[in-house]
Amino acid sequence: MLFPTATFAFFFFTVFIASWALRERMGWRKLLLLAASYVFYGWWDWRFMALLAGSTAFNYLAGLLIADSSGKLRQRVVVAAVAVNLGVLALFKYYNFFIDSLTDVLVALDWQRDLPFLEIILPIGISFFTFQGISYVIDVSRRHIPPVRSPVDLFLYISFFPQLVAGPIVRASHFLPQLERKPDLSRTALAWGLLLVLSGMLKKTVIAHYIAVDLVDPVFAQPDIAASGDLIAAHYAYAVQVYCDFSAYSDIAIGVAALLGYRFRRNFDRPFAAASLQQLWQRWHISLSTWLRDYLYRALRGDKRDAGWRMYRNIFLTMLLGGLWHGANWTFVLWGAIHGIGLGLERFVKTRWHAFKTARADATPPLPSRRPGAAQPPADTASAWAGAFTGWFVTFHLFTLSAIFFRSPDIQAVWSYYAKMLSFTGGFEALTPFLLLLTAGAVAVQFLPGNLFERAADKLCDAPAFVFGLMLGGGLVLIDIAGPEGVAPFIYFQF
Repeated sequence: MLFPTATFAFFFFTVFIASWALRERMGWRKLLLLAASYVFYGWWDWRFMALLAGSTAFNYLAGLLIADSSGKLRQRVVVAAVAVNLGVLALFKYYNFFIDSLTDVLVALDWQRDLPFLEIILPIGISFFTFQGISYVIDVSRRHIPPVRSPVDLFLYISFFPQLVAGPIVRASHFLPQLERKPDLSRTALAWGLLLVLSGMLKKTVIAHYIAVDLVDPVFAQPDIAASGDLIAAHYAYAVQVYCDFSAYSDIAIGVAALLGYRFRRNFDRPFAAASLQQLWQRWHISLSTWLRDYLYRALRGDKRDAGWRMYRNIFLTMLLGGLWHGANWTFVLWGAIHGIGLGLERFVKTRWHAFKTARADATPPLPSRRPGAAQPPADTASAWAGAFTGWFVTFHLFTLSAIFFRSPDIQAVWSYYAKMLSFTGGFEALTPFLLLLTAGAVAVQFLPGNLFERAADKLCDAPAFVFGLMLGGGLVLIDIAGPEGVAPFIYFQF
Protein backbone atom coordinates (compact mmCIF):
# COMPACT_ATOMS: atom_id res chain seq x y z
CA MET A 1 0.00 0.00 0.00
CA LEU A 2 1.65 3.20 -1.19
CA PHE A 3 1.08 6.56 0.45
CA PRO A 4 0.10 8.68 -2.60
CA THR A 5 -2.71 6.37 -3.77
CA ALA A 6 -6.49 6.27 -3.50
CA THR A 7 -6.25 2.98 -1.58
CA PHE A 8 -4.14 4.54 1.15
CA ALA A 9 -6.36 7.65 1.23
CA PHE A 10 -9.41 5.48 1.94
CA PHE A 11 -7.46 3.39 4.47
CA PHE A 12 -6.15 6.43 6.32
CA PHE A 13 -9.50 8.25 6.31
CA THR A 14 -11.11 5.20 7.93
CA VAL A 15 -8.34 4.86 10.53
CA PHE A 16 -8.36 8.61 11.20
CA ILE A 17 -12.10 8.73 11.93
CA ALA A 18 -12.12 5.54 14.01
CA SER A 19 -9.03 6.43 16.03
CA TRP A 20 -10.33 9.84 17.06
CA ALA A 21 -13.72 8.32 17.89
CA LEU A 22 -11.82 6.12 20.38
CA ARG A 23 -9.64 8.86 21.82
CA GLU A 24 -11.32 8.50 25.24
CA ARG A 25 -10.63 4.75 25.29
CA MET A 26 -6.88 4.48 24.97
CA GLY A 27 -6.70 0.69 25.13
CA TRP A 28 -9.12 0.21 22.25
CA ARG A 29 -7.43 3.00 20.28
CA LYS A 30 -4.06 1.24 20.54
CA LEU A 31 -5.60 -2.04 19.41
CA LEU A 32 -7.21 -0.29 16.44
CA LEU A 33 -3.91 1.31 15.38
CA LEU A 34 -2.10 -1.98 15.88
CA ALA A 35 -4.61 -3.86 13.70
CA ALA A 36 -4.46 -1.11 11.07
CA SER A 37 -0.66 -1.30 11.05
CA TYR A 38 -0.70 -5.04 10.39
CA VAL A 39 -3.29 -4.61 7.63
CA PHE A 40 -1.07 -1.94 6.10
CA TYR A 41 1.99 -4.21 6.23
CA GLY A 42 0.12 -7.33 5.15
CA TRP A 43 -1.32 -5.54 2.13
CA TRP A 44 2.01 -6.12 0.38
CA ASP A 45 2.48 -9.78 1.45
CA TRP A 46 0.49 -11.16 4.38
CA ARG A 47 3.03 -13.94 4.98
CA PHE A 48 5.57 -11.49 6.42
CA MET A 49 3.16 -10.35 9.12
CA ALA A 50 4.41 -13.40 11.06
CA LEU A 51 8.01 -12.18 10.70
CA LEU A 52 7.08 -8.74 12.03
CA ALA A 53 5.13 -10.22 14.93
CA GLY A 54 7.86 -12.73 15.74
CA SER A 55 10.56 -10.05 15.74
CA THR A 56 8.49 -7.87 18.05
CA ALA A 57 7.63 -10.71 20.43
CA PHE A 58 11.29 -11.67 20.67
CA ASN A 59 12.36 -8.11 21.52
CA TYR A 60 9.53 -7.79 24.03
CA LEU A 61 10.70 -10.89 25.91
CA ALA A 62 14.35 -9.85 25.59
CA GLY A 63 13.55 -6.46 27.14
CA LEU A 64 11.86 -8.09 30.14
CA LEU A 65 14.73 -10.55 30.62
CA ILE A 66 17.34 -7.79 30.37
CA ALA A 67 15.52 -5.70 32.96
CA ASP A 68 15.23 -8.61 35.38
CA SER A 69 18.86 -9.74 35.09
CA SER A 70 22.19 -8.24 36.02
CA GLY A 71 25.92 -8.64 35.60
CA LYS A 72 27.25 -11.03 32.98
CA LEU A 73 23.83 -12.59 32.40
CA ARG A 74 22.47 -9.18 31.42
CA GLN A 75 25.34 -8.61 28.98
CA ARG A 76 24.87 -12.04 27.43
CA VAL A 77 21.16 -11.48 26.92
CA VAL A 78 21.84 -8.15 25.23
CA VAL A 79 24.47 -9.68 22.94
CA ALA A 80 22.17 -12.59 22.11
CA ALA A 81 19.21 -10.30 21.39
CA VAL A 82 21.25 -8.07 19.08
CA ALA A 83 22.76 -11.13 17.37
CA VAL A 84 19.35 -12.68 16.70
CA ASN A 85 18.00 -9.41 15.29
CA LEU A 86 21.02 -8.99 13.02
CA GLY A 87 20.92 -12.68 12.09
CA VAL A 88 17.35 -12.41 10.82
CA LEU A 89 18.24 -9.26 8.89
CA ALA A 90 21.35 -10.93 7.42
CA LEU A 91 19.41 -14.02 6.36
CA PHE A 92 16.78 -12.12 4.40
CA LYS A 93 18.91 -9.26 3.12
CA TYR A 94 22.50 -10.46 2.82
CA TYR A 95 22.56 -14.26 2.56
CA ASN A 96 22.77 -14.49 -1.23
CA PHE A 97 25.11 -11.48 -1.35
CA PHE A 98 27.60 -13.27 0.90
CA ILE A 99 27.19 -16.53 -1.03
CA ASP A 100 27.80 -14.73 -4.34
CA SER A 101 30.89 -13.01 -2.93
CA LEU A 102 32.24 -16.26 -1.50
CA THR A 103 31.64 -18.00 -4.83
CA ASP A 104 33.65 -15.31 -6.64
CA VAL A 105 36.53 -15.75 -4.19
CA LEU A 106 36.52 -19.54 -4.60
CA VAL A 107 36.45 -19.24 -8.39
CA ALA A 108 39.39 -16.83 -8.28
CA LEU A 109 41.31 -19.37 -6.17
CA ASP A 110 40.24 -22.23 -8.45
CA TRP A 111 38.37 -23.81 -5.53
CA GLN A 112 34.91 -23.60 -7.05
CA ARG A 113 32.23 -25.33 -4.98
CA ASP A 114 28.46 -25.68 -5.23
CA LEU A 115 27.15 -23.38 -2.51
CA PRO A 116 23.53 -23.34 -1.29
CA PHE A 117 21.54 -20.50 -2.85
CA LEU A 118 18.11 -19.63 -1.52
CA GLU A 119 15.23 -17.88 -3.25
CA ILE A 120 14.56 -15.28 -0.56
CA ILE A 121 12.08 -12.42 -0.89
CA LEU A 122 13.25 -9.30 0.93
CA PRO A 123 10.49 -8.17 3.31
CA ILE A 124 9.66 -4.50 2.98
CA GLY A 125 10.91 -2.43 5.88
CA ILE A 126 12.89 -5.21 7.58
CA SER A 127 15.90 -2.92 8.13
CA PHE A 128 13.74 -0.30 9.81
CA PHE A 129 11.79 -2.47 12.22
CA THR A 130 14.92 -4.50 13.01
CA PHE A 131 16.84 -1.35 13.94
CA GLN A 132 13.96 -0.20 16.13
CA GLY A 133 13.99 -3.55 17.93
CA ILE A 134 17.76 -3.35 18.47
CA SER A 135 17.56 0.22 19.78
CA TYR A 136 14.81 -0.83 22.20
CA VAL A 137 16.75 -3.70 23.82
CA ILE A 138 19.96 -1.63 24.00
CA ASP A 139 18.15 1.33 25.58
CA VAL A 140 16.62 -1.01 28.16
CA SER A 141 20.07 -2.47 28.88
CA ARG A 142 21.54 1.02 29.28
CA ARG A 143 18.60 1.92 31.56
CA HIS A 144 17.63 4.81 29.32
CA ILE A 145 14.06 3.49 29.35
CA PRO A 146 12.20 0.94 31.48
CA PRO A 147 11.07 -2.29 29.81
CA VAL A 148 7.62 -2.21 28.25
CA ARG A 149 5.23 -4.33 30.28
CA SER A 150 2.29 -3.99 27.89
CA PRO A 151 2.79 -6.16 24.78
CA VAL A 152 0.35 -3.96 22.84
CA ASP A 153 2.52 -0.88 23.39
CA LEU A 154 5.68 -2.52 22.05
CA PHE A 155 3.87 -4.18 19.16
CA LEU A 156 2.38 -0.80 18.20
CA TYR A 157 5.76 0.94 18.56
CA ILE A 158 7.49 -1.53 16.22
CA SER A 159 4.68 -1.75 13.65
CA PHE A 160 3.13 1.76 13.65
CA PHE A 161 2.21 2.06 9.97
CA PRO A 162 3.32 5.63 9.11
CA GLN A 163 7.00 4.76 9.67
CA LEU A 164 6.93 0.96 9.33
CA VAL A 165 8.30 0.33 5.84
CA ALA A 166 10.67 3.24 5.18
CA GLY A 167 11.21 5.10 8.42
CA PRO A 168 12.01 7.37 10.04
CA ILE A 169 13.58 5.14 12.68
CA VAL A 170 11.65 6.14 15.78
CA ARG A 171 13.18 5.74 19.25
CA ALA A 172 11.19 3.96 21.93
CA SER A 173 12.09 6.70 24.42
CA HIS A 174 10.37 9.24 22.17
CA PHE A 175 7.30 7.27 21.04
CA LEU A 176 6.29 5.07 23.98
CA PRO A 177 5.61 7.97 26.41
CA GLN A 178 3.19 9.39 23.82
CA LEU A 179 1.10 6.21 24.08
CA GLU A 180 0.51 6.97 27.75
CA ARG A 181 -0.97 10.39 27.07
CA LYS A 182 -4.40 11.16 25.74
CA PRO A 183 -3.92 12.25 22.10
CA ASP A 184 -4.90 15.77 21.14
CA LEU A 185 -5.47 16.91 17.54
CA SER A 186 -4.57 20.56 17.97
CA ARG A 187 -4.89 23.04 15.15
CA THR A 188 -1.10 23.30 15.12
CA ALA A 189 -0.73 19.53 14.66
CA LEU A 190 -3.44 19.56 11.98
CA ALA A 191 -1.77 22.37 10.03
CA TRP A 192 1.67 20.81 10.47
CA GLY A 193 0.45 17.41 9.33
CA LEU A 194 -1.41 18.69 6.27
CA LEU A 195 1.53 20.79 5.12
CA LEU A 196 3.93 17.85 5.46
CA VAL A 197 1.60 15.50 3.58
CA LEU A 198 1.21 17.98 0.72
CA SER A 199 4.96 18.63 0.65
CA GLY A 200 5.68 14.92 0.46
CA MET A 201 3.10 14.37 -2.27
CA LEU A 202 4.62 17.19 -4.34
CA LYS A 203 8.19 15.94 -3.98
CA LYS A 204 7.31 12.32 -4.72
CA THR A 205 4.66 12.47 -7.44
CA VAL A 206 5.97 15.50 -9.34
CA ILE A 207 9.65 16.30 -8.77
CA ALA A 208 11.07 12.81 -8.13
CA HIS A 209 8.86 11.20 -10.76
CA TYR A 210 9.65 13.46 -13.70
CA ILE A 211 13.37 13.58 -12.88
CA ALA A 212 13.49 9.78 -12.72
CA VAL A 213 11.35 8.90 -15.73
CA ASP A 214 12.56 11.55 -18.16
CA LEU A 215 16.25 11.77 -17.26
CA VAL A 216 17.74 9.50 -14.58
CA ASP A 217 16.27 6.12 -15.58
CA PRO A 218 17.01 6.29 -19.32
CA VAL A 219 20.53 7.68 -18.82
CA PHE A 220 21.56 5.18 -16.14
CA ALA A 221 19.96 2.33 -18.10
CA GLN A 222 22.24 2.93 -21.11
CA PRO A 223 25.13 5.21 -20.07
CA ASP A 224 27.31 3.95 -22.96
CA ILE A 225 25.07 5.58 -25.57
CA ALA A 226 24.07 8.66 -23.59
CA ALA A 227 25.68 12.03 -24.24
CA SER A 228 28.22 13.05 -21.64
CA GLY A 229 26.24 16.21 -20.92
CA ASP A 230 23.22 14.10 -20.02
CA LEU A 231 25.43 11.90 -17.82
CA ILE A 232 26.60 14.97 -15.94
CA ALA A 233 23.03 16.23 -15.56
CA ALA A 234 21.72 12.80 -14.55
CA HIS A 235 24.18 12.36 -11.70
CA TYR A 236 23.01 15.66 -10.19
CA ALA A 237 19.40 14.77 -10.89
CA TYR A 238 19.68 11.37 -9.25
CA ALA A 239 20.93 12.89 -5.99
CA VAL A 240 17.93 15.22 -6.08
CA GLN A 241 15.61 12.32 -6.91
CA VAL A 242 16.82 10.28 -3.93
CA TYR A 243 16.38 13.27 -1.64
CA CYS A 244 12.90 14.13 -2.93
CA ASP A 245 11.79 10.50 -2.92
CA PHE A 246 12.98 9.62 0.57
CA SER A 247 12.27 12.94 2.26
CA ALA A 248 8.79 12.76 0.70
CA TYR A 249 8.12 9.48 2.47
CA SER A 250 9.45 10.94 5.72
CA ASP A 251 7.29 14.06 5.31
CA ILE A 252 4.15 12.01 4.70
CA ALA A 253 4.97 9.62 7.56
CA ILE A 254 5.57 12.47 10.00
CA GLY A 255 2.46 14.29 8.75
CA VAL A 256 0.22 11.20 9.01
CA ALA A 257 1.53 10.51 12.54
CA ALA A 258 0.78 14.13 13.50
CA LEU A 259 -2.79 13.78 12.20
CA LEU A 260 -3.18 10.73 14.45
CA GLY A 261 -1.89 12.68 17.46
CA TYR A 262 1.77 11.59 17.57
CA ARG A 263 4.88 13.65 16.95
CA PHE A 264 7.92 12.32 15.09
CA ARG A 265 11.18 14.17 14.88
CA ARG A 266 12.40 15.69 11.64
CA ASN A 267 14.29 13.29 9.37
CA PHE A 268 15.72 15.74 6.80
CA ASP A 269 16.88 19.31 7.31
CA ARG A 270 18.08 20.92 4.06
CA PRO A 271 21.08 18.60 3.53
CA PHE A 272 22.08 20.11 0.19
CA ALA A 273 22.86 23.40 1.95
CA ALA A 274 25.46 21.71 4.18
CA ALA A 275 28.96 23.16 4.06
CA SER A 276 30.68 19.99 5.29
CA LEU A 277 30.19 16.24 5.16
CA GLN A 278 29.66 16.12 8.91
CA GLN A 279 26.93 18.72 8.62
CA LEU A 280 25.36 16.90 5.68
CA TRP A 281 25.08 13.66 7.66
CA GLN A 282 23.58 15.60 10.55
CA ARG A 283 20.85 16.71 8.15
CA TRP A 284 20.32 13.67 5.89
CA HIS A 285 18.25 10.71 7.15
CA ILE A 286 18.73 12.04 10.66
CA SER A 287 17.10 9.06 12.33
CA LEU A 288 19.60 6.65 10.71
CA SER A 289 22.62 8.92 11.24
CA THR A 290 21.87 9.32 14.94
CA TRP A 291 21.14 5.57 15.24
CA LEU A 292 24.55 4.72 13.77
CA ARG A 293 26.16 7.27 16.09
CA ASP A 294 24.46 6.03 19.27
CA TYR A 295 24.45 2.27 18.69
CA LEU A 296 27.42 1.61 16.41
CA TYR A 297 29.96 4.44 16.58
CA ARG A 298 29.76 4.71 20.36
CA ALA A 299 29.84 0.94 20.67
CA LEU A 300 33.21 1.13 18.89
CA ARG A 301 34.29 3.59 21.63
CA GLY A 302 33.83 6.52 19.31
CA ASP A 303 33.21 9.16 21.97
CA LYS A 304 34.82 12.54 22.46
CA ARG A 305 37.72 11.00 24.33
CA ASP A 306 38.54 8.85 21.33
CA ALA A 307 41.48 10.21 19.37
CA GLY A 308 44.11 9.28 16.86
CA TRP A 309 43.81 6.42 14.42
CA ARG A 310 41.06 4.71 16.45
CA MET A 311 38.71 7.65 15.92
CA TYR A 312 39.28 7.57 12.15
CA ARG A 313 38.87 3.78 12.16
CA ASN A 314 35.53 4.08 13.95
CA ILE A 315 34.27 6.75 11.56
CA PHE A 316 35.24 4.61 8.58
CA LEU A 317 33.67 1.42 9.96
CA THR A 318 30.46 3.23 10.87
CA MET A 319 30.02 4.62 7.37
CA LEU A 320 31.12 1.35 5.77
CA LEU A 321 28.43 -0.57 7.65
CA GLY A 322 25.99 2.25 7.00
CA GLY A 323 26.61 1.76 3.30
CA LEU A 324 26.08 -1.99 3.59
CA TRP A 325 22.79 -1.31 5.44
CA HIS A 326 21.51 0.38 2.28
CA GLY A 327 21.81 -2.72 0.15
CA ALA A 328 23.47 -6.08 -0.45
CA ASN A 329 25.86 -4.93 -3.16
CA TRP A 330 29.51 -3.93 -3.31
CA THR A 331 28.44 -0.59 -4.78
CA PHE A 332 26.82 0.32 -1.45
CA VAL A 333 29.88 -0.85 0.47
CA LEU A 334 32.15 1.37 -1.62
CA TRP A 335 29.68 4.24 -1.31
CA GLY A 336 29.90 3.95 2.47
CA ALA A 337 33.70 3.68 2.29
CA ILE A 338 33.90 6.90 0.24
CA HIS A 339 31.92 8.80 2.84
CA GLY A 340 33.90 7.21 5.68
CA ILE A 341 37.18 8.33 4.10
CA GLY A 342 35.71 11.75 3.33
CA LEU A 343 34.54 12.27 6.92
CA GLY A 344 37.92 11.13 8.24
CA LEU A 345 39.85 13.49 5.95
CA GLU A 346 37.51 16.33 6.83
CA ARG A 347 38.03 15.71 10.57
CA PHE A 348 41.82 15.53 10.05
CA VAL A 349 41.96 18.80 8.09
CA LYS A 350 39.74 20.63 10.58
CA THR A 351 41.81 19.40 13.51
CA ARG A 352 45.08 20.48 11.91
CA TRP A 353 43.65 23.83 10.80
CA HIS A 354 42.33 24.55 14.28
CA ALA A 355 45.72 23.69 15.79
CA PHE A 356 47.47 25.94 13.26
CA LYS A 357 45.18 28.90 13.99
CA THR A 358 45.57 28.42 17.74
CA ALA A 359 49.35 28.34 17.49
CA ARG A 360 49.35 31.37 15.22
CA ALA A 361 47.12 33.33 17.58
CA ASP A 362 49.30 32.45 20.56
CA ALA A 363 52.43 33.54 18.69
CA THR A 364 51.01 36.84 17.43
CA PRO A 365 50.56 39.63 20.03
CA PRO A 366 47.25 41.51 19.78
CA LEU A 367 47.32 44.91 18.10
CA PRO A 368 46.73 47.78 20.50
CA SER A 369 43.51 49.74 20.13
CA ARG A 370 43.68 53.31 19.00
CA ARG A 371 41.94 54.32 22.22
CA PRO A 372 40.49 52.47 25.18
CA GLY A 373 37.19 50.85 24.30
CA ALA A 374 37.67 51.21 20.55
CA ALA A 375 35.95 48.53 18.44
CA GLN A 376 38.10 45.84 16.84
CA PRO A 377 38.19 45.73 13.04
CA PRO A 378 35.45 43.55 11.48
CA ALA A 379 36.22 39.98 10.51
CA ASP A 380 37.09 39.23 6.92
CA THR A 381 33.60 38.32 5.72
CA ALA A 382 34.80 37.76 2.15
CA SER A 383 37.16 34.95 3.22
CA ALA A 384 34.42 33.48 5.43
CA TRP A 385 32.00 33.40 2.51
CA ALA A 386 34.67 31.92 0.26
CA GLY A 387 35.40 29.21 2.82
CA ALA A 388 31.70 28.40 3.25
CA PHE A 389 31.17 28.22 -0.51
CA THR A 390 34.22 26.00 -0.98
CA GLY A 391 32.99 23.67 1.77
CA TRP A 392 29.52 23.50 0.23
CA PHE A 393 30.88 22.95 -3.29
CA VAL A 394 33.16 20.08 -2.25
CA THR A 395 30.49 18.48 -0.04
CA PHE A 396 27.75 18.71 -2.64
CA HIS A 397 29.87 17.24 -5.41
CA LEU A 398 31.28 14.47 -3.27
CA PHE A 399 27.70 13.48 -2.46
CA THR A 400 26.41 13.66 -6.04
CA LEU A 401 29.43 11.90 -7.57
CA SER A 402 29.29 9.12 -4.98
CA ALA A 403 25.57 8.72 -5.69
CA ILE A 404 26.58 7.03 -8.96
CA PHE A 405 27.66 4.07 -6.82
CA PHE A 406 24.25 4.18 -5.16
CA ARG A 407 22.38 3.97 -8.47
CA SER A 408 24.56 1.64 -10.57
CA PRO A 409 23.95 -2.14 -10.57
CA ASP A 410 27.63 -3.10 -10.21
CA ILE A 411 31.15 -1.69 -9.98
CA GLN A 412 31.83 -2.06 -13.70
CA ALA A 413 28.80 0.08 -14.48
CA VAL A 414 30.14 2.78 -12.12
CA TRP A 415 33.50 2.98 -13.90
CA SER A 416 31.77 3.00 -17.30
CA TYR A 417 29.56 5.87 -16.19
CA TYR A 418 32.50 7.92 -14.91
CA ALA A 419 34.55 7.25 -18.05
CA LYS A 420 31.79 8.31 -20.41
CA MET A 421 30.82 11.34 -18.30
CA LEU A 422 34.40 12.60 -18.20
CA SER A 423 34.92 12.10 -21.92
CA PHE A 424 32.90 15.27 -22.55
CA THR A 425 31.60 13.94 -25.85
CA GLY A 426 28.11 15.13 -26.66
CA GLY A 427 25.87 17.77 -25.20
CA PHE A 428 22.45 17.67 -23.58
CA GLU A 429 19.90 15.54 -25.38
CA ALA A 430 17.64 14.26 -22.58
CA LEU A 431 17.94 17.31 -20.33
CA THR A 432 15.13 19.82 -20.88
CA PRO A 433 14.55 23.26 -19.35
CA PHE A 434 11.72 21.77 -17.26
CA LEU A 435 13.98 19.06 -15.80
CA LEU A 436 16.75 21.60 -15.20
CA LEU A 437 14.27 23.81 -13.34
CA LEU A 438 13.08 20.92 -11.16
CA THR A 439 16.62 19.82 -10.31
CA ALA A 440 18.07 23.27 -9.68
CA GLY A 441 14.94 24.43 -7.86
CA ALA A 442 15.03 21.47 -5.48
CA VAL A 443 18.60 22.41 -4.54
CA ALA A 444 17.93 26.16 -4.34
CA VAL A 445 15.06 25.85 -1.84
CA GLN A 446 17.49 24.13 0.55
CA PHE A 447 18.97 27.56 1.27
CA LEU A 448 15.69 29.00 2.53
CA PRO A 449 15.19 29.33 6.31
CA GLY A 450 14.70 25.98 7.99
CA ASN A 451 11.61 26.99 9.98
CA LEU A 452 9.33 27.82 7.05
CA PHE A 453 6.98 24.92 7.77
CA GLU A 454 6.66 25.88 11.42
CA ARG A 455 5.94 29.50 10.50
CA ALA A 456 3.39 28.47 7.87
CA ALA A 457 1.70 26.09 10.34
CA ASP A 458 1.50 28.88 12.93
CA LYS A 459 -0.17 31.16 10.37
CA LEU A 460 -2.73 28.48 9.53
CA CYS A 461 -3.64 27.87 13.17
CA ASP A 462 -6.00 30.84 13.24
CA ALA A 463 -7.60 30.07 9.88
CA PRO A 464 -11.23 28.81 9.70
CA ALA A 465 -11.87 25.11 9.23
CA PHE A 466 -12.89 25.50 5.59
CA VAL A 467 -9.44 26.91 4.83
CA PHE A 468 -7.89 23.61 5.93
CA GLY A 469 -10.30 21.77 3.66
CA LEU A 470 -9.54 24.03 0.71
CA MET A 471 -5.82 23.73 1.30
CA LEU A 472 -5.91 19.95 1.41
CA GLY A 473 -8.40 19.48 -1.41
CA GLY A 474 -6.95 22.14 -3.67
CA GLY A 475 -3.39 20.97 -3.03
CA LEU A 476 -4.22 17.37 -3.86
CA VAL A 477 -6.06 18.38 -7.03
CA LEU A 478 -3.14 20.51 -8.25
CA ILE A 479 -0.63 17.77 -7.46
CA ASP A 480 -2.83 15.23 -9.25
CA ILE A 481 -3.01 17.48 -12.32
CA ALA A 482 0.74 18.08 -12.35
CA GLY A 483 1.69 14.51 -11.50
CA PRO A 484 1.75 11.38 -13.65
CA GLU A 485 -0.63 8.45 -13.94
CA GLY A 486 0.32 5.93 -11.24
CA VAL A 487 3.02 6.09 -8.59
CA ALA A 488 6.33 4.20 -8.49
CA PRO A 489 7.41 2.55 -5.21
CA PHE A 490 9.60 4.60 -2.92
CA ILE A 491 13.32 4.01 -3.37
CA TYR A 492 13.92 3.16 0.28
CA PHE A 493 11.38 0.31 0.24
CA GLN A 494 14.27 -1.96 -0.82
CA PHE A 495 16.29 -1.07 2.29
